Amino acid sequence: MTQQRKILVTSALPYANGNIHLGHMVEHIQTDIWVRFQKARGHECYYVCADDTHGTPVMLAAQKQGVTPEEMITRVRQDHLADFTGFGIGYDNYYSTHSPENEALSRSIYLALKANGKIESRTIEQLFDPEKNLFLPDRFVKGECPKCHAQDQYGDNCEACGTTYSPTELINPYSAISGATPVLKESEHFFFKLGECADYLKQWTAGNTQLADGRQQPHLQAEALNKMNEWLQDDNLSDWDISRDAPYFGFEIPDAPGKYFYVWLDAPIGYMASFKNLCERSGVDFDQWFRADTDTEMYHFIGKDILYFHALFWPATLQYANLRAPTGVFAHGFLTVDGQKMSKSRGTFITARSYLEQRLNPEWLRYYFAAKLNSKIEDLDLNLNDFIARVNSDLVGKYVNIAARAAGFISKRFQGKLTDVSTSKLLPQLQAQSETIAACFEAREYARALREIMALADVVNEYVDANKPWELARQEGQEVRLQQVCSELINAFRILTVYLSPVLPQLATEAAAFLNVAPLSWIDSTSLLPAGHSINVYQHLMQRVEQKQIDDLVAANRQNIQPAPTVATAAYEAVAATASFDDFMKIDMRVAKVLACEKVEGSSKLLKFQVDLGFEQRTIFSGIAASYPEPEKLVGRMVIVVANFAPRKMAKFGMSEGMITSAAGNGKLFLLDVDSGAEPGMKVG
Repeated sequence: MTQQRKILVTSALPYANGNIHLGHMVEHIQTDIWVRFQKARGHECYYVCADDTHGTPVMLAAQKQGVTPEEMITRVRQDHLADFTGFGIGYDNYYSTHSPENEALSRSIYLALKANGKIESRTIEQLFDPEKNLFLPDRFVKGECPKCHAQDQYGDNCEACGTTYSPTELINPYSAISGATPVLKESEHFFFKLGECADYLKQWTAGNTQLADGRQQPHLQAEALNKMNEWLQDDNLSDWDISRDAPYFGFEIPDAPGKYFYVWLDAPIGYMASFKNLCERSGVDFDQWFRADTDTEMYHFIGKDILYFHALFWPATLQYANLRAPTGVFAHGFLTVDGQKMSKSRGTFITARSYLEQRLNPEWLRYYFAAKLNSKIEDLDLNLNDFIARVNSDLVGKYVNIAARAAGFISKRFQGKLTDVSTSKLLPQLQAQSETIAACFEAREYARALREIMALADVVNEYVDANKPWELARQEGQEVRLQQVCSELINAFRILTVYLSPVLPQLATEAAAFLNVAPLSWIDSTSLLPAGHSINVYQHLMQRVEQKQIDDLVAANRQNIQPAPTVATAAYEAVAATASFDDFMKIDMRVAKVLACEKVEGSSKLLKFQVDLGFEQRTIFSGIAASYPEPEKLVGRMVIVVANFAPRKMAKFGMSEGMITSAAGNGKLFLLDVDSGAEPGMKVG
């Protein structure tokens, strides 16, 4: 057993303005498995989380419901915790960012940053809703994209072409709250000088922490480090606006009446606040865990979409508040269902509550997710047919079946008592893999761990088939051999249960009751049950997944989606202002052939095209990923390209050398096509 470690673990905080869905469960199941493994190994490990409760969306949602924000977030937290608990997520504390602990910590950290010269105030111009009398967050301003002129785009980026911009750059902006035309208004805001932290962040992001057991723990995964280097190498860090104006649901900034901490300032501090609340109730020394010189460990499991905040903003905040930085930030990809984004119309935007209400075993999903999770930042696909096959084959057919095939003989023939198995040749093969499997769990290589475990289950089932206990039971003089074989199988089942216990905690509890043993820990994988040990009568531990259950789940989540109302009520966009022939002739549109097309890592909107224009090849980025989820199918297709469109830098993804034309309608984009016979390079006009 390794030296005991002190470990604090968090999952990203769910926002208190929506339901928990299976996308959330990818992260919280992944985290819970790692925490349960650490506890099974004997480490002092705490798992905390909270609802993220502050911000304009929560305030407006509460107003719409006719309740106070405090009333709404209390109800939502109860719902969230019930959903997570239903999937066996074993938080040591699930709290709220709207807490006295978080308010006190947020203020003290802000004042520490200010004392270190990392806070400054500036007067800025923002869009203001004159009807609602509030400054509009970026996502509450909509209008026409200043680049591609797509309508109804958000105030921070265009979902059609992928361009990022300031809300003040939108053409014909309107408030998404009231529909009113916003006005520019000056306001004093407070900024965290993140740009001054670049040297520290270059060191931290590329660095490691030496753990108590001698291992080096990288602060970031390799893919995450590469992404952060894109921001850091060109000194591309902007100072961070950490304030918002009243009315706002949040904590007021000290000595700044009417100014509130932006949610991304106090949300990560909510990790600390949840842990502090736990410490005050359990007698743990909170300060020991957050001193700059601490030897404790702190890990954050997060989605790749919030990597920037956790790998740059959060470590810098902690460093310049004279506190410890994270030991590791573990990012993961998104969840798709049957290879596509979750969809309400198809019934694959599956809420955690509906899964539980349809009475599907939550440990089926825990196992399936674990069987596909690794330490990389990769999307995970829930293939519903594969889900049925894998759970039934692995858990029911291979693992649970071992106990089912042996327990009855032990109970009926031998009064539930096991015999000595110290001379077994089977069991040492299972015990020998204890540290190999532990290393997989430690490294978050869950899929590899489960492959190792199921390979051992195959070995055990081969032993069953070779020794045929059902035939031994019919043969005279084979009682000793029958008890020996079945006792080995019960011990094998116990070892496999130890290995699976982080993934299947409820089944492990029920298995321990059947085996008549104390709750299992990792050390039990290297020991054997003694001769004479009594087991209890076997009760079936897991049922098979039936196709009808999955069909009912999809049906329960399917919704008829109506197009969201917009400020404009006309069925079609108004025709643009009259253009002259000369205006039109300035646009050089050409036929192009798609040579390659792929999703852009780090963007949910962009596809990267390599096109042949006849006279040359070009790279073009297009914001049509939502409409074409299988971009490889576009290879070979003819498209229309604006060939003289000025090249533009697509954030950090590269240079786009043209524009691919498409028609927009019903929330989708449709590529323009040409008749057969058209060749790359032909001019359109």
